[in-house]
Order: sequence, then C-alpha cells, then structure tokens
Amino acid sequence: MRSARLTLALDSGAITLPETGRIHVFRPRTGDDLSVLPKDRVIIITGFRPDYDAFAAAGYAVTVCATDEAAAALVCLPRSKAGARALVAEASAGVVPGGPVIVDGQKTDGIDAMLRDIRARADTSIPVAKAHGRVFSFPAGPVFSDWAGVETVTEDGFVTMPGVFSADGPDRGSRLLAAALPARLPGRIVDLGAGWGFLARAILARDGVRQLDLVEAEAAALDCARRNVTDPRARFHWADAVSFRPEGVIDAVVCNPPFHVTRAAEPGLGAAFIRAAAAMLPPGGTLWLVANRHLPYGAVLTETFREVEDIGGDGAFRLVHASRPVRARR
Repeated sequence: MRSARLTLALDSGAITLPETGRIHVFRPRTGDDLSVLPKDRVIIITGFRPDYDAFAAAGYAVTVCATDEAAAALVCLPRSKAGARALVAEASAGVVPGGPVIVDGQKTDGIDAMLRDIRARADTSIPVAKAHGRVFSFPAGPVFSDWAGVETVTEDGFVTMPGVFSADGPDRGSRLLAAALPARLPGRIVDLGAGWGFLARAILARDGVRQLDLVEAEAAALDCARRNVTDPRARFHWADAVSFRPEGVIDAVVCNPPFHVTRAAEPGLGAAFIRAAAAMLPPGGTLWLVANRHLPYGAVLTETFREVEDIGGDGAFRLVHASRPVRARR
C-alpha cells in the first residue's frame, strides 16, 4: 500500500525528491516496500526493535535517532496522534529548510486529520490517494517545533513520552495485574514487554525478587523505564520479546502483551508472547498474565502450559497464572 502510493506520487510529479542527499525514513514497518526510494541514500529511523532488525537485515542503514541533516524525509504515520506529531516535528527539524517532508499513512491511522493539521500551518502538495490512504509533502521548517515530543510525568510519578503505549498513565490491565501479584515472588523474573516500567516497579516491591529483566522492543519506552526503575536489581534489554532469550535460568515471567500494531486487534501478537514466555521458562516456571477477555488466548495457554488458572480480573480483563510449561518433544 505504501509503495503504491509513493510510486504514484513520484511518477506523477506530485512529489519530487532532491537528486542528491540523505532521505530519512521515519518508522516504516516490517514488510513496507521502499524500493521506489534510492536505497543508498535512505536512512531508516526507528526505535522499534523488530522493524530495526528487519530493515538492517535487508541492507538498509538504520538508526534509532537521526544525527545528520537530510535532503528529504518520509514520515510513515503511526496510529498515535501525539507520536505522529512528534515524528513530523522531528522530520521537519532534520531536513534542510524548504526540503520535502513526505507524510504517508492509512485513513484508519489518521492521515486525513494530519493533512488538515499540517495544511493549517504549511503549504502542502496535492495529496495522492490510493489503497485507503494518502501521501503528501510540505516544505521543512521550524513551524512544527511545538509538536516536538516532550516527556510527561503521570499522576503516579512515571516519566513517559508521546507515542509509547499508555503514555497518559498505567492502563487498567497493568493495574489489575500489579494488584494481583502475590506478596512474595520467585528470585529471577522477566517482565516481557515492560513498557515504561509500571509493572516492573510493582514486581520489585514484592519480597523474594533478586533480579528483574525488563524486555521492551520500543526504545523510547525502555528509555523511560530506565528513569522510572532505578532499583539495582533491574536489567534492561532493548529486544523483540518474541525472540528474547534470558541469560541463565529464570523463575517466572510477568506479561501484559500487546494485541495490536494498527487499530485492528491482532491476537497473534499476544499468542507469540505467551509462547515466548513458555519457551524461556524452566519446567517449574510460572507466568502471570493479563489480557483482554475477548482475545482467544485460551487455546495457546493450554497448549503451552500444563496448569492454567484464572486468578481474577474484571469484565474487560482476564488475569491468569500459568505454570509448568510444555516442552516440545525432540
């Protein structure tokens, strides 16, 4: 979809790229076809580890933060409005004044609203519509500096950033899971998909914990977690939770898995987290999990753990304690 729109916009002359210079591409997703852009000039900018690894494996230059000025930029619109605005500000600040900043996205991710907001501040190219989305450009400049991502502090005193999950404060599922954890926990625990550290702080407040590994794929969220969790027992890993493997033996996993990348629910994500948790646990290991009740995790839980117990929740969320992971026969 993105490739079709970009190709049409460039071939029609609706958008023109400079003949030389770097092209910053912000937050493309794994599977995005960027072949319409000159690969030797493209620098992928993303803090999401699975996308970072995928584009690096495909031979692209990849970085978490841009350091050099670019001739042009492409913003692949995320679904978070605050995160999208922060990317537009970052892209515009990193391109030579007047250079093209291209914005591409699906209607379901708010591209129409973003177009209206940018048009209120800058001249834009004629939008090209295709495949349920739009692409357009505007000239780089300082007019979007007030959209720049700045940290916020929640009512509970946690530092967060625009675009990270539940940036306004702990989500209800995490609060329920934190309250349900027993007063004493095993010695070594993995917080799988740790976000900005709310559950980690709750885990470390329990007796018995000797080491906690916070595993988070989103670099910005993990940076916040480092500030929110200063306990020396905490270790931080910028990693894809699905492929992460701890060093040595762990005792338990605590997890509030994601279930969407776009606005549509993708239960396979949470199922992959559950399988990853089971794979990293020893035969006597345990999992504490919170998930939306409407998500079909029952089958994967019984496939991967011999004992699965509901331990509470509410009308929207299910709390699960699973133990004795099933080992695949060799």
